[in-house]
Amino acid sequence: MMDNVFLHDVPLAQAWDRLMSALAAAGLSGPLPGEWIALEQALGRVTAEPIWARLSSPHYHASAMDGYALRADSTRGANDRSPVDLRVGDQAVYVDTGDPLPGWADAVVPIEDAEPIGDGRRATLQSIRLRAAVVPWSHIRPMGEDIVASELVLPAGHVLRPVDLGALAGSGHATVQVRRRPRVAILPTGSELVAPGSAAIAGQIIEFNSLVLGAQVHDWGGEPRRLAIVPDDLEQIKTAVRRAADDGADLILINAGSSAGSEDFSASVVASMGEVLVHGVAVRPGHPVILGMIAVDGRTLPAIGVPGYPVSAALTGEIFVQPLVERWLGRTPSVPTEIEAVITRKVHSSIGDEEYLRVTVGRVGPRLIAAPLARGAGILTSLVRADGIVRIPAGAQGLEAGQLVRVQLYRRPDEVERTIVALGSHDLTLDLMAQFLAGRGRRLASANVGSLGGLIALRRGEAHLAGSHLLDPETGEYNLRYIREYLPETPVVVIGLVGREQGLIVAAGNPHRLTGLADLAAAEVTFVNRQRGAGTRVLLDYHLEKAGIDAAAIRGYEHEEYTHLAVAASVSSGRAACGLGIRAAAEALSLGFVPLFSERYDLVIPREHYDGAFLRPLLDLLIDEEFRHSVAALPGYSLEPMGRIIAA
Repeated sequence: MMDNVFLHDVPLAQAWDRLMSALAAAGLSGPLPGEWIALEQALGRVTAEPIWARLSSPHYHASAMDGYALRADSTRGANDRSPVDLRVGDQAVYVDTGDPLPGWADAVVPIEDAEPIGDGRRATLQSIRLRAAVVPWSHIRPMGEDIVASELVLPAGHVLRPVDLGALAGSGHATVQVRRRPRVAILPTGSELVAPGSAAIAGQIIEFNSLVLGAQVHDWGGEPRRLAIVPDDLEQIKTAVRRAADDGADLILINAGSSAGSEDFSASVVASMGEVLVHGVAVRPGHPVILGMIAVDGRTLPAIGVPGYPVSAALTGEIFVQPLVERWLGRTPSVPTEIEAVITRKVHSSIGDEEYLRVTVGRVGPRLIAAPLARGAGILTSLVRADGIVRIPAGAQGLEAGQLVRVQLYRRPDEVERTIVALGSHDLTLDLMAQFLAGRGRRLASANVGSLGGLIALRRGEAHLAGSHLLDPETGEYNLRYIREYLPETPVVVIGLVGREQGLIVAAGNPHRLTGLADLAAAEVTFVNRQRGAGTRVLLDYHLEKAGIDAAAIRGYEHEEYTHLAVAASVSSGRAACGLGIRAAAEALSLGFVPLFSERYDLVIPREHYDGAFLRPLLDLLIDEEFRHSVAALPGYSLEPMGRIIAA
């Protein structure tokens, strides 16, 4: 075993080189053997060898039309004033499309161009009259027009498409040799894991990483084999690994236990069964990856210890498993579609690691805009919402707002082009909008940066609209003073969206008997706040000052969350006794709610976007009865301001 491999980060390129060298030494770095399968089973498989035509297509001279086969010379001189009559039987023979051409014929006249002489019945027809000459090989598919026997039909390493199967069948093949699918065993480990659908209790984690990894392997052309959950026991994990190897796995993914904690056994398993090549790769998320080779009953195969955090696990699949599967299939490595976009805010990054930053992407005016999503390794929804990845190289300290970056797309470019970008305050109505817009030719991509952050994004030209609910303490009006301050040079239209009930989100039954903000200074009450710049934070500070309550006296005032649902989750989990938020978030998690204030939530839209056609599907929702009904069903919401022009 190599020295100093346990949680010692190495650069990605170096980690990959170590793995490739070990695979080459074991004779495992090239494509897997081929296997013969029927064409009807071959869709999506990769050809293992060049495929040559056994048969020409068509393999005879075939009529391309319903009509009469004849000699072109016999029609010479035919015109309207001097037609040519041909006897049916010896000078012209009827043929259907696809019929073989008589050996003496070299042309076909379409049936609509041949006038019958006589009663017109084909069975008794004796002659046809032609009023135009034809040239040799008219309306004929000559033998080999499509494929000539011995011609290359498909090269090796080609992913078979539906049309390819037709070409193979037409050139005389009923079977095809394809690369065997790499068999990837996925072993979830952890005493805390329970299967999806289980009624998980505190301390138990639903195991879904193997589901994600298995779907990735299948998507890349491999054969995933999801194994049963194994508890944190070294010998049980080793037994499961041996069994997977004996069952023919080409690669074993040991999920979780790749760090260096007391119950992290992946490195020990690989070390005891073979050699740890790498323990720690300088990428984030995903740095505690293990790369190794194991030996079972004289057979050597690679094993990868995959981090347990969901985002780390999924990205480990993309970084290491996908290129390995493609190599074994003999496929050209996938090259993701890349675009250039402007990053919307400053991003800090660890100088020693390469970071994979998830972003949403949309076109705003002439520029493509990339808005960073939550960066935690455990936030799988950030991958669900992500339109692409920005790779921040090792050595860089991060990205500056407005910097041009390269984005590796997860979506098609046409999806990006029809994306409405909404930055600003979080509201559940935006999620409903995204649902309704999906059937109206638009996507809605939103990032929660707070009301002030949304206005700043509009000033920079980084969003089509911003959700905002900023209270002016002096006038009691919402948003207008802040728009004048932050968007003095940007003409905007302010449209009312909803009225919302704000209050204290508390545990079910309100065990602390909270009635208002004055109760937040109680010693046993822990509060969870919204981030600076959020409308809810502004609302809180306004009423604290109005009531003469010192924010420093509130335990947890500095504890920040970015959405109403995140505040509710903090209360539900017991991290906080209460937080200020909307009633709908409280009821979504079956929590209690103490109503305190009513507020208006507006959409702020630059005039150039409001007047254009791109946002019309979104604006039309404001008068759509089905959408309005769905919003009205949200607890604590009012439709009174919806669609009303507040300022223009």
